[in-house]
Amino acid sequence: MSKVKYFYDPETLSYRKIERKKGTTLTYAGLFLLASALFAFLFVFIASQFIESPREREIARELDNMKLQYKLLNNRLDAAYAALENVEDRDNAIYRHYFEANPIPLEQRRAGFGGINRYKKYEGYDNSNLIIEANKRLDVLEKAIVVQSKSLDEIAVLATDKEKFLAAIPAIQPVKNEDLTRMASGFGYRIDPFTKVRKFHYGMDFTAPRGTPVYATGDGVVERADNNASGYGKHIRIDHGYGYVSLYAHLYKYNVRANQRVKRGDLIGYVGSTGRSEAPHLHYEVFKDGERINPINFYYGNLSAEEFNELLQQASLENQSLD
Repeated sequence: MSKVKYFYDPETLSYRKIERKKGTTLTYAGLFLLASALFAFLFVFIASQFIESPREREIARELDNMKLQYKLLNNRLDAAYAALENVEDRDNAIYRHYFEANPIPLEQRRAGFGGINRYKKYEGYDNSNLIIEANKRLDVLEKAIVVQSKSLDEIAVLATDKEKFLAAIPAIQPVKNEDLTRMASGFGYRIDPFTKVRKFHYGMDFTAPRGTPVYATGDGVVERADNNASGYGKHIRIDHGYGYVSLYAHLYKYNVRANQRVKRGDLIGYVGSTGRSEAPHLHYEVFKDGERINPINFYYGNLSAEEFNELLQQASLENQSLD
């Protein structure tokens, strides 16, 4: 039951009962309901800004997980790029260099895709940049792998040719170290043994007893084995292909004939002192495209590093040649 309220009337000097009008009561009730609704709305609005619903928490967890997965994916892409770069570096610096093939420039290895927008379907989302960037990196990586695969196919073909080349190139010492008396003279200016005049010596002289075996320094075909070249006496020329020819002079006798195919290490003749020679020795020359070149650069096939350094020191001495 509602309380009855009174007010003091100074004219009558008495208390009078307050009579509330029916319309006023309705107005107060309406104001109360409106205020309550407004308060409830403000409460819900404020709560929605600071308190997540279960669904919002679930969506937030999914979003965080997606970001984590993209981060892990990018880490894996970084590792894949690093591994590919290692292969590319070896491809350019070792394989292609070794087989005398031009290196593949980075611009070609990392080329993107021109023309139409390949990533339009990923646009318009909150995390479009993440998705587009990841797909771009994957596409570039896939293309780089294709380029590297084709390069290795090319290297495989070059390796087959290179195997033949490596077998043909003059690559061993024509007289074994244990059979040598000494390495008498190298490539360069030397004193002529007959005129005593300083002149250019186009080969290397290996001193050894008469009859010491002489070996082919690379695969090839015997171009000539005769005594018809001035100064060389009995000598052999082997055509190795690829522009290389080796010459073995002042021989005692031959063990091969013209047009015979020989392998590296085959016995082709014996040390002598025929032709313009002061003492038994082998005069050895190497030609590349018709030009005489220093044979010292072609002994990697059967000499250790120490033996090669010793041979290099002896060959560099400007002494008297034997022919």
